[in-house]
Amino acid sequence: MSRFTIPRDIYFGKGCMTEVLESLSGKKAIVVTGGSSMQKFGFLDKVISSLRKTNMEVMLIEGVEPDPSVETVFNGAQKMREFEPDWIIALGGGSPIDAAKAMWIFYEHPEATFDDVKDPFTVPLLRNKARFVAIPSTSGTATEVTAFAVITDYSTKIKYPLADYNLTPDIAIVDSELAETMPPKLVAHTGMDALTHALEAYVATARSPFTDPLALQAILMVNDYILKSYQGDSEAREKMHIAQCLAGMSFSNALLGITHSLAHKIGAWFHIPHGCANAILLPFVIDFNKKVSLQNYAKVAKNLGLAGSSSDELVDNLVKFVQNLNEQLNIPATLQGAGVTTELFNSSVDIIAENAVNDPCTGSNPRLASAEDLKKILICAFKGEKVAF
Repeated sequence: MSRFTIPRDIYFGKGCMTEVLESLSGKKAIVVTGGSSMQKFGFLDKVISSLRKTNMEVMLIEGVEPDPSVETVFNGAQKMREFEPDWIIALGGGSPIDAAKAMWIFYEHPEATFDDVKDPFTVPLLRNKARFVAIPSTSGTATEVTAFAVITDYSTKIKYPLADYNLTPDIAIVDSELAETMPPKLVAHTGMDALTHALEAYVATARSPFTDPLALQAILMVNDYILKSYQGDSEAREKMHIAQCLAGMSFSNALLGITHSLAHKIGAWFHIPHGCANAILLPFVIDFNKKVSLQNYAKVAKNLGLAGSSSDELVDNLVKFVQNLNEQLNIPATLQGAGVTTELFNSSVDIIAENAVNDPCTGSNPRLASAEDLKKILICAFKGEKVAF
């Protein structure tokens, strides 16, 4: 039996955030956010003001770091247990929203351990104490509509993508006013993250007639708007905010592949931003997967209007399409170009490949991948060499 799950309500449109928050009813709300950008641009104040208009008591958890840690999650969950909110409002990029999702688990289930929930579909039932609102400020992770939360265990240098439909937010607020604050580099990284989500979902093992149209539309919108968004165009920022959400609805149900398996693992070792890592890896993963997904990739290429008289030629041009986008967005073509030294790469490539095999995303990749396969992809991505897989 297959399943398709998204938030009960997705609100979108410039400026919709305050209107939605002012319509909530409850006694207490806890707001989880990251660094200073939401404070700097006034969005945190808007959230607090809107919630207080409903006569809710409001508490803040601020300062969630990029790539949130297990410790941050447990500290936040403890504050939630003390405050006892009936709404959890996650505001900002993927990190605070993912952290808030994980905090939600341990708020409602204080007896649980991280080991209890780190495997896919092991999160116990939620919504016994609180419901969840996600308000993204970046246009890439789409965690506001997904069943995933990526948490890092720094003691083992492993990123764990917690995966369970219980984690899908109740309400997603896709307000593009927040996305207009992103600096160009963040636009580039998050936009390529969205493209990777859509391309991986379109070939993933759990893809379906429900997920394919969402993935394809997201790909087409990224093609139309990512460069304009990078250049600061306001309308393009709004379109990209929607595109990444469509990609999220697709991959949350179709699942992902080894681009993400590898990006999760190298993020903790090489400290390359997640979207940047995906962008670097994606061309090499397409080359690996085309042995079993040639026709699906070729269909994407045709819809993008790429040239090619054969499926092989179309897919080769799809790889070049991704590489050209990376170049125009000033994203390095290789891991070495992103600052990874030969010494660090050689000392960590085997363990990264071994850890990536066990990542939940590997199981939904269209082509079976061993640790040796993943190591070969990493070597290609480090050097920029194309080899036959």
